Amino acid sequence: MKQLSLFPEQNTDPRTPMTVNWNLWHGCTKVSAGCLNCYMYRRDEAIGKDPSAVQKTDSFNLPVRILRSGPNKGRYKIPGGSHFYTCFSSDFFHPDADEWRDDAWAMMHERSDCTFFMITKRPERIEEHLPSGWGMGWEHITIAVTCENQDMIDKRLPIYLSLPIFHHSVMIEPMLSAVDLRPYIDKYRVSDGTPVIESVSVGGESGANARICDYAWVEDVHAQCVENDISFYYHQTGAKLLKDGKIYNIPRPMQHSQAHKAGLDT
Repeated sequence: MKQLSLFPEQNTDPRTPMTVNWNLWHGCTKVSAGCLNCYMYRRDEAIGKDPSAVQKTDSFNLPVRILRSGPNKGRYKIPGGSHFYTCFSSDFFHPDADEWRDDAWAMMHERSDCTFFMITKRPERIEEHLPSGWGMGWEHITIAVTCENQDMIDKRLPIYLSLPIFHHSVMIEPMLSAVDLRPYIDKYRVSDGTPVIESVSVGGESGANARICDYAWVEDVHAQCVENDISFYYHQTGAKLLKDGKIYNIPRPMQHSQAHKAGLDT
């Protein structure tokens, strides 16, 4: 059974919560097949920037910035109840960011009135780089792992699912093969029998050089989740979707909406 909230204080900020992209550092290095056509690499290389250089950004302290004037003077610029998509232009556990991570954890601890969501391809680095006082995890932080094929499922999930994280979420994006989650769903369960994996998100690859995603793979993972009462989200079709023996080339603006029209989200 999940632990009680470590942060029971109520949000009294009258402003409307926001969804925020918080890229506190930028740049990454490729570690597996899913990185081949990384969108961040495409964007940086298009403007002559080195995408492998991990650098702290001007947005580093965004969650704790304070308003200096106006009717909400003294409050955080980002209101309580907001959701931070964290470090989506890098990997939060990249070794080149080790010197900044303690400060990042401190800001997230301070903003326990918000939620933070991050994704990593480096679950082997998580345990040694958690903050003091982490315990079995902080309820307002989700650390997700991404596994693009069965090889990465088999490599990363045994590490990731054994870690003290409050919310375990598996991202299969870009989806490059059929994957079988069942051995890990069955093995990693909490005391009441509930799977440790709370949610699974699936998506195809975007970009001009995108690899094919087979819709049958998506349906199979959806079935695995439904069987085990795990939340499932079909995030995007990708640029090349194989369905019923035909390859569909789907424009970038339609990849999310077409995925949602499949009606697989639970």
